[in-house]
Amino acid sequence: MAPSIQYPQVRKEEITETFFGHKISDPYRYLENPDSEETKQFIDNQNLISKPFLEENEFWGKINKKLTDLWNFEKYNVAYKRGKRYFYSYNTGLQNQNVIYYQESLDGERKVFLDPNELSSDGTVALQSLHFTKDGSLLAYGLSESGSDWVKIKFRDVEKNEDFPETLEHSKFFTPTWTHDNKGVFYGKFLPQGTADGCETNANENQKVYYHRIGTSQDSDVLVAEFPEEPNWRFSAEVSDCGHYLLFYVMYGCNDHLIYFADLRKTPEITGKLEFTKVVTEFKNDYDYITNNESIFYFRTNKGAPNYHIIAIDFENYEESNWKTLVPEHPKNVLDWAYCVHKNKMILHYMIDVKSSLQVYSLDTGKFEFEFKLDYGCIQGFSGERDSSEIFFQFVSFLIPGTIYHYDFNSTDSEPKIFKDVTIAGFNRKNYKVDQIFYNSTDGEKIPMFIIKKNENEITPRPTLVSGYGGFNISIQPCFSITLLAFIDLFDGVLCYPNIRGGGEYGERWHNGGRLLNKQNVFNDFQSAAKYLIDNNYTKKELLAIQGGSNGGLLVGACINQRPDLFGAAIAQVGVFDMLRFHKFTIGSAWISDFGSPDEEKHFLNLLKYSPLHNTHTPENPNQEYPATLILTADHDDRVSPLHSLKFSATLQNSIRNSPFQKNPILLRVYTKSGHGFGKPVKKKIEEATDILTFLYKTLDIKVDLP
Repeated sequence: MAPSIQYPQVRKEEITETFFGHKISDPYRYLENPDSEETKQFIDNQNLISKPFLEENEFWGKINKKLTDLWNFEKYNVAYKRGKRYFYSYNTGLQNQNVIYYQESLDGERKVFLDPNELSSDGTVALQSLHFTKDGSLLAYGLSESGSDWVKIKFRDVEKNEDFPETLEHSKFFTPTWTHDNKGVFYGKFLPQGTADGCETNANENQKVYYHRIGTSQDSDVLVAEFPEEPNWRFSAEVSDCGHYLLFYVMYGCNDHLIYFADLRKTPEITGKLEFTKVVTEFKNDYDYITNNESIFYFRTNKGAPNYHIIAIDFENYEESNWKTLVPEHPKNVLDWAYCVHKNKMILHYMIDVKSSLQVYSLDTGKFEFEFKLDYGCIQGFSGERDSSEIFFQFVSFLIPGTIYHYDFNSTDSEPKIFKDVTIAGFNRKNYKVDQIFYNSTDGEKIPMFIIKKNENEITPRPTLVSGYGGFNISIQPCFSITLLAFIDLFDGVLCYPNIRGGGEYGERWHNGGRLLNKQNVFNDFQSAAKYLIDNNYTKKELLAIQGGSNGGLLVGACINQRPDLFGAAIAQVGVFDMLRFHKFTIGSAWISDFGSPDEEKHFLNLLKYSPLHNTHTPENPNQEYPATLILTADHDDRVSPLHSLKFSATLQNSIRNSPFQKNPILLRVYTKSGHGFGKPVKKKIEEATDILTFLYKTLDIKVDLP
């Protein structure tokens, strides 16, 4: 049992507002201001408790060394061909950021192309994205600093491997797309209010789209699209494969698009706003562009197909009655994504009970041609172009760290060949076992769950870590995590991944089953997973921990309020905890599509029922004691602002402060020069992983000795 904690006294404000007849107090609202001295002092006081608890012991160093040793293996990400070169990212093991390399041929010499580690001494400048021209001669690439979503866009001459002088500022949530004459890119920009360094909390509103000509200053960029009457709309754009059209997507939430297009042949010199034709005008469905043949455009969509299908829309005759289905919806399997390669081949990725299936279809007929043989796992990356016969895909699983395959449709070989393979010295996948089971949630819905443990272990109560997400149509497929495998090795533990509703594992039915007024299903599914593991002798409360980040942090926060008696420990990372004010900060308004709007009574009442901030309690008996809880956030998280974690921690600590039944610690750890997770340097990843495993070792009833 961890020692008791003396929590700092935190000032409370008298702030009470009435919404739909309910009085809501918000005593720690002043912690929403990241620049105030009081907020900074609160963070310092919390770190003065959490850092010694985590670091000043014999365990932290042992776990850190173990993780550092485990992490020190070569890593690759999926390769892609641009022009005559093959590019991919590679890490020798402990480099803070992956380095971009290229080869002139598949078996050619590896050469450095772009090394983000040279851009900062501490590795906190990360390469956010790469966008080549169609011929591979020019590159637009994005850089993010300290984990922020803000992106600086730079340009490079690929042959010379030299940058152009300009840098584009204030972009986020937009992929630059090149015109086919190589003269420039379309990109999105927000006009920031005050600072734009990732620490601000301002709502991201009034996004605009510009055209930038290579070699010119950002001041001369051309405004091509804006909708000032809709400040919360966000945009993305894509130049069609033929180069004649600009596809323009409008989003309000995190799903459902409007589709507009502009014929770029009408404006060969872009000097002002583009004229758009509106094809889809209601926020009802998702649409992903695959390719086009002249005016016939192909999309993956859930329009009329909860598991998604592929349709054709003629942009010269785009009324919905004229749309045609090319590949029908599968009755069970979910069409996750699609690419067009080798002129008329479509690569379709299906999820079959959360596992990957990679299939080839004809663009001409929509008929199935063949399937790539895959192991039990997930395609984590794919690359291919319509004008190229070559494709690459990266396969991973809970026990496979990553194999990149190459396949050439012009080759006589029937099977893809290994291009790069990740191996870890001393790691033997045969020492572990992966099972997928299906358990009942509270309403009888069958929920799949992956269980990973040592192969020789009998089923008996062991330290168990359950990780979940449950939202935004995001599917949690098999993936490799050296940190979580360390949980198994160090603690003789068990890892569990329940595929709870709210995700996309079974299409829109699964997503809708855990969003808006159905959000409680997500928490019920997760709690039912814990009950299954306890009832089936995998673990017991004192050995059971739960973990989740972002929307998964909300999941953890809600579950420790609702069923504190189920869990021994909880890790809530960069979570959304204030469900009545989430929409007022950074990109929060986009989450209304999954959570509902607090400004509408039916959604307000639903949010109030589970909002972690508004449902804390003072333990009045041992069953109401909160599990040992570690709340993690970062000062440059401009996706889910740290204010959520600060207010939730203050509220929790105040609720349990005087309870004689609360022995478990409630800790807040705030990291610096870090964000929501993207671009985090390897050193900081290992530090955070060490904090988590140390916390679990100290607070769960783990009996094993650390090596």
